[in-house]
Order: sequence, then C-alpha cells, then structure tokens
Amino acid sequence: MPASRPELSLVPRPRTLSPRPGRLTLGPGTSVRALPGAEAAAGLLRTLLGPTTGLPLPPSSEGRVVLALDPQLGGLGDEGYGLTIGPETLLLRAARPDGLLRGVQTIRQLLPPDALSGGASDRSWELPCVEISDVPRYRWRGTMLDVARHFQPVSCLRRYVDLMALHKLNVLHLHLTDDQGWRMPVDALPRLTSVGGHRAQSLSDGVPHAGAYTKAELRDLVRHARERGVTVVPEIEMPGHVRAALAAYPALGNRPGRQLDVWTRWGVCDTVFGVHEEVFDFCRTVLQEVMDVFPSPYIHLGGDECPTGEWEDSPAARDRAAAAGLSGPGGLHGWFMGRVGSFLVEQGRRPVGWAETGGELPPEFTVMTWRDPAHALAAARRGHQVVAAHHRATYLDYAQSTDPDEPPGQRGALVPLHAVHAGDPVPRGAGPEEASRVLGTQAQLWTEYVRTPEQIEYLAYPRLCALADRAWSGGRSDWPGFVERLRDHTARLDALGVRYRPLTTRSLATASAGTARPPR
Repeated sequence: MPASRPELSLVPRPRTLSPRPGRLTLGPGTSVRALPGAEAAAGLLRTLLGPTTGLPLPPSSEGRVVLALDPQLGGLGDEGYGLTIGPETLLLRAARPDGLLRGVQTIRQLLPPDALSGGASDRSWELPCVEISDVPRYRWRGTMLDVARHFQPVSCLRRYVDLMALHKLNVLHLHLTDDQGWRMPVDALPRLTSVGGHRAQSLSDGVPHAGAYTKAELRDLVRHARERGVTVVPEIEMPGHVRAALAAYPALGNRPGRQLDVWTRWGVCDTVFGVHEEVFDFCRTVLQEVMDVFPSPYIHLGGDECPTGEWEDSPAARDRAAAAGLSGPGGLHGWFMGRVGSFLVEQGRRPVGWAETGGELPPEFTVMTWRDPAHALAAARRGHQVVAAHHRATYLDYAQSTDPDEPPGQRGALVPLHAVHAGDPVPRGAGPEEASRVLGTQAQLWTEYVRTPEQIEYLAYPRLCALADRAWSGGRSDWPGFVERLRDHTARLDALGVRYRPLTTRSLATASAGTARPPR
C-alpha cells in the first residue's frame, strides 16, 4: 500500500486487499453480532480491544460488527477469512473458527496503532473501509523458543504468544529440555526439575541458573494460546541432549553408576541415554504426562546430535543392537526413535524430530530439517511431512549484523532480516508431490546467550515479521513491498512496547548471510 495509507500496511500481507471509500466509526454504542460458532472469536475481539480502546463491544442481535462462521466457504480452508468493512458495518466471515481468529488480528492492525496500547476510553475509533480475502500459504507457521538453556517466566511466554498471534503465526514450539536444563514437571519423576532444573553456571554469564514451570502454568499457557489460534508443541529431547535428565537419574545412562552434573557448556554433549528397558519406561512415563498437559497433535522428540560413542563402548548397547538385527550400535539411533515414536502414534499423536540429513528418522515422523535445504527435499521424497527450519534463514540467535554494538550470540552465519524474508520453505528441485509434503516453516531462538525477555524480543523482531510474511503469503519474496509495509508496521510494535531491533539502512539491505554454523 502507498505511504498515504499506512493503516493498510498489514503484516503479513493479505492475499487480496481492495480499499473502499469511507471509514467505519466504532464507539461506545458499537455492538457485536456473533452468529453460531463465532462466539469465541467475538470474545477474543473484546478481550484484545476492550482494555486498550475502552470499547465494551457488547453482544447484540443488531450489532454492526458481525462475525459469521460459514462452513460453505470451503475455499478459505481452516484459517482463511473474508473481511468487508463499509461505512456502516463490518462483516468477518470464515469457514472455520481459526479463520475468524486470524481476521480478528487483521482488525486490530487496521485500527490506529494507539488502539493496541491504550487510548482514551471516551473516544471513537475509525477503521478504513476495505475488502480483504485472505488464505495462508502454509499450515505450519511457527517459532521455537528454547527455555531449557535459559528459563523464561510464563508471563514472557504469554506475551510471546500474543505477538505471534498478531502476526498470524500459529505454532509455538517449546524446547523444554536439553543438556543444560529440564523445565517440564513430571509428577512421577520429581528429580527432573529439582535436580535437572539447576545448573552451576551458564556459559554466557558464569552464574548459577534454575527454573521450572508448574503444570498449572503450562496448562494456562496452552489455553491462552488456543484462544488466539496458536498450538503449543512441546519438545522433550532424546536420546541425546539429555545431560540434565541423566544428572537427575543416572541409571538411565550407559554408565549407570556415574554421577553427572547438569551441563554448563554449549554444543554437543557426548552423554546419551542407554538403550535398556528402564529408559523406555522413563520415556513413556514422561511423555504420558506431557500429553496430559499439551493436547497438541504433534509432540517433538528432539532426535539430532546424538553421538554414538557411548553405545559403541557399551557391551549392553552392542548386545541390544545385535538382538535388534542392527549392523552395529550406530543403528540404535533410528531404532530408539522408532520405539518412542511408535508409542506416540499408539496414543494418537504425531512424533516430530530434528533431521541432520533428512533420511535418519522413521517414516511416521514429521521432519524438521535445519542443516541444509537439500535435506528437506530428501525427507519429502521419503514421504515425510516436512517443516523447513534452515539455519541460514531461521536461526534468530545468530547476529543480525557485524555492528560492534550487537549483543553477543552464537558464532556463525549472520541471519539478517532479508535472509529471513527470502527463505523459501519449499526446497529447490521439489516437484508438486514433494512440495505438498512441506507443512511450512518456523524460526528458532536458542537461548544460551539470551537471558532476558528484552533480549528475546530484540532478536525476534522484526525478523519474525519477515518469517510471518513469507509463511503466510508464500510465493516469491517481495522484499521492497515488505520493507515499505514494515516501516509502517513498526508503529504497531512501538505501541505494544516491543523491544525490536531498530530499522536501519543497513538492516534493510540485501547483502547475503555469512559462513557455516557450529552445532546448536
């Protein structure tokens, strides 16, 4: 949209947007008519606008703001919506409830920015007259937040979800366990948090670090996210990245008598789960409680960066490999993931795993490929559903520039704003069949060097704006158009108090990203 219409500079970009003459005024007397099935979206509209605009938006059969669920609008899919704003009425329609939730966020963006932060309660608010028809390109538009390495309070997670929803991102992948910490409470295994939730120091600051959620907090987060159309996907790492679990329960390791600490370093730890039955009892117990808290159809099992040295040195692991008909201990990785993945499938869930090559996970897994786009193609050709998470386009803990005032971060490739917006989830060489297996994409924010919510927002925004724009709109990257809309969109971020990295001439440049990355 031209600079003269900044209120129409929406992020992400709608599929079609047609301005119309006139404006619709919302005032204290404006009411909402929610047709059957649209009540939740109407409730969200009140929840989001009431405190900041002072508009009560009461329900009424004569309301000028109309929300309608119409299953006959099949072309809009699960998340698409149609929005028509005229001088007298607003009509938001969708085929599914989530489509109405996406439309509510568009209404928020169409209002003046101070409607997001809290304007005078006795004023009226204007919306531009417009007609929008909008459908997302990808089903999975996510962001992974690592709370294992640096625990974040649940208030930070709720705000993170709120900002995701504003940008129509729909998956919060919560990285709950790793070598450096275990944050998910498990009633049957209390030492996971009482021991595994504490480490003597972190690499970034040298001070002790601890934290864990309660199940009540996590359930409330799931509810908060669901009301905004966001699914929380939990990740419990295995069979590597498990040092915190082994510190709590040494019997799960390949040397059961060894006492380990929660890891204080960064990189790939060589201690991994053993392959005896006690380990699989542990995994089932943990995952049963995880599934009780998280209703997500997807459960992430980690799965990558699993050194096999301990298995190769273990007579018990070598015997296990031989009994399973494997060629050697190296085959235990796929066997392990297959056993645990099958358990999730039996429970009606879908296992997800990181893939370092695209070919190492059992067929029932949804694959997240991060090392190379070619791995996404390999996984799709094997029949996997794929979420593209290529580090050169989605790793937000990488620096955004070489400026000396950039905060410390993971060494490796730069991931500037342009690289995120240019990232295409569908890998080169994919035909229609392979492309159909790409669910979408997500950003990753590992937190070894990220301690505070303020740092998280600085690293996430505006790069998550770029990922949201590409994941929702699809097609070729319209970088100049995105930059123009983003310049206007920052007024909304300002109104919400987002601590984003300021836009500069350099940050809006299109220079290519840097060099190869180290292990995560």
